[in-house]
Amino acid sequence: MLDLLIRFVVGGAVVSAFAMLGDILRPKSFAGLFGAAPSIALATVGLAIHKQGSMYAAREARSMMLGAAAFLVYAALASAVLRRRRMSALLTTVVLMPVWFGLSIGFWFLLLGRG
Repeated sequence: MLDLLIRFVVGGAVVSAFAMLGDILRPKSFAGLFGAAPSIALATVGLAIHKQGSMYAAREARSMMLGAAAFLVYAALASAVLRRRRMSALLTTVVLMPVWFGLSIGFWFLLLGRG
């Protein structure tokens, strides 16, 4: 329960800080980059260091980076599909989600030697 409270407080504080930074920066399209995910990741890594040690937290952070790389490919693909086809954003993102998940798992097996 304490872990959830710490994540809530740290996550909320960092989300607020990122939101202010996003509000200051131009163009406004950068504001989305400073959303909740980085703050939750920071809170999670901080808790992992505290509870499990730095080696465990390093593995967790590496996994987060692989997931972010897979998301980058997913977002680029979704952007390309939305520019070229007349599909709704909801349909495009839902249809392409298996790409993100598949790449995440593939990166995990390939780069971390789990296969």
